[in-house]
Amino acid sequence: MSRLPDPAKRRDLLAGVRAYMIRNGVADLSLRPLARHLGTSDRMLLYYFGTKERMVTDALAMYEGRPLLRAQSLLDTDGSPKNPAELRRFLEDTWQQFSNPDLRATLPLYLEILAAGLLHPDRYGTVMRDVLSEWTRLLTSVFRDLGMTEARARTEASLLVDASFGLLLAPLTDGDWDRAGAAFHALLDRLEPGWLGT
Repeated sequence: MSRLPDPAKRRDLLAGVRAYMIRNGVADLSLRPLARHLGTSDRMLLYYFGTKERMVTDALAMYEGRPLLRAQSLLDTDGSPKNPAELRRFLEDTWQQFSNPDLRATLPLYLEILAAGLLHPDRYGTVMRDVLSEWTRLLTSVFRDLGMTEARARTEASLLVDASFGLLLAPLTDGDWDRAGAAFHALLDRLEPGWLGT
């Protein structure tokens, strides 16, 4: 009977894979140099993850889902925002999570995976789509709880998620996070009055 993969070892490998990808990217990611860096073998990586693409996806999901999980936890604890002002506070708190240096360090990797997914959908095509879809799903439910129809709630959520994602990626070119933060608050200034007409 074959042994099942050790969950603790798998988590350790994922942490090492993530750190390696942040430093080196994914364009030239090869299992042998990665395995050597992690003190293991390429066969062992395949044993734990099956494919390189699955390994990359799992390494990102292990950490980058945390802001989404925290946002969901806030909603579970405090309930859905009951008015536009509460929703704005929730969104500002969520934006603040992305000032964490560890999370910001992954954003260039996200951009690379987005580009790789566009060029090679069979490899990483679902990674960013899944991230954006989950955020859109979460915020659609928040807007729906404010009294919006399903269609309008989804449109408002898509606008907010897509614009915010762009604002997170733009500072990668010049490092101006203050400008991105100011633009995010300006975005909320424009959108918040429209949330009243529910």
